[in-house]
Amino acid sequence: MRWIVGLLLLVACPVSAAQLLFAGGQWVALDRGASCEAASRALRIALKGKVQARAGFAFDAAGPRRGQFFAQLSRNLRPGSTVILTVGEQPFMLASGSGWAWSRGPAQEAAIIAAVRSAGGMRIESRDSGGGRFIDRYQLGGAPTAIDAAAGRCAGKMQRR
Repeated sequence: MRWIVGLLLLVACPVSAAQLLFAGGQWVALDRGASCEAASRALRIALKGKVQARAGFAFDAAGPRRGQFFAQLSRNLRPGSTVILTVGEQPFMLASGSGWAWSRGPAQEAAIIAAVRSAGGMRIESRDSGGGRFIDRYQLGGAPTAIDAAAGRCAGKMQRR
C-alpha cells in the first residue's frame, strides 16, 4: 500500500526526477534535487479530470523553505475566502491563492509540524468559487517519519556544499 501512495504522488507531481526516500502510512518523502518534500494525497480520490488534493511540507537545500506547509486544494476558492488547516483539534489560518494554500511563516510551520507529530488526522476547509463549503481530509500515519526524512535529506545537502 505505501508504495502505491508513493507511486501516485510521483505520477501526480510534475517533476518526474523525484527519488522516493520513505513511504509509510499515507505519506511519502521525496527528493526533488534542489528541494525535498513530505507529502500525502487527500483521502477522497479525485474524479478523472479533476484536481487531486494533496498536502505536504517542503524543504529547500539552499532556499528559504524549512518545513513550509503547502496544499493543493480540491476546489477553486471563492475570492477572499479563509482557508483553515485543523491538525487534530488545533486550527491554523493559511495563506492562499490560485487553488493552493500554504503556511504563513517559520513559527506557524514549526507549530504545524509539532501538531502533526501528535495527531491522527488533519483537514483543510474553505469555500469554493460557488460559495459551498468543502473539506479535504488527510490521515497522518507516517507523516512524522516522512517529514524527518525530507528535512534530513535537504539538511545533508546543505552540509555538503
